[in-house]
Amino acid sequence: MTKLAAAAAPALPEQSGSRRREILEIAAQLFARKGYRGTSMRDIGEQAGVLGGSLYHHIKSKDALFVELHNAALDEASDKIARAVARASGPWGKLEAACAALLEVQLDPDSFTLPMMNDFREVSPPVREQLIARRDRFEEQFRAIVDSLPLPAHIDRSIYRNLLLSQLNAAGDWYRAGRLSPAQIAAQIVAIFRHE
Repeated sequence: MTKLAAAAAPALPEQSGSRRREILEIAAQLFARKGYRGTSMRDIGEQAGVLGGSLYHHIKSKDALFVELHNAALDEASDKIARAVARASGPWGKLEAACAALLEVQLDPDSFTLPMMNDFREVSPPVREQLIARRDRFEEQFRAIVDSLPLPAHIDRSIYRNLLLSQLNAAGDWYRAGRLSPAQIAAQIVAIFRHE
């Protein structure tokens, strides 16, 4: 695995053996590049140099593998956000820190986290339910921050939070490197959401 890929791969469970960990990293690369539907267990096995049934010694199923990698990606993003928020002060400062941390993940061209977080369309309904449940837990960080904001009483905090997350999650669609950093974009978004 390249240094670049290692840096961008989601944190994987420590109990993973080195061979299993290598397979998980290869699978994360393939899912990030080709999506859930475009990645087959055969692709993973060929890239990892593992023959047919031997792959199932390390991996239960494609669905279980995708869920594990998705959860690891969200855990990594969640930890990054928590560390950033812990260093910030005041509700608006915490919101800006959380937004900047999420944008760093979303806008990193080498990140595996973004594809893992956003590839829900291709999976089966039971897998989608698992992914959505984990995503909802991830969003609790933003729920807690938004709940602490001194917003006018007529503002629905659920709508506010969903609009904010929609903006952050869509940033990769319009962002072009070079003009503003993720932290500067976060400051702009928070200023708009704060009506400044």
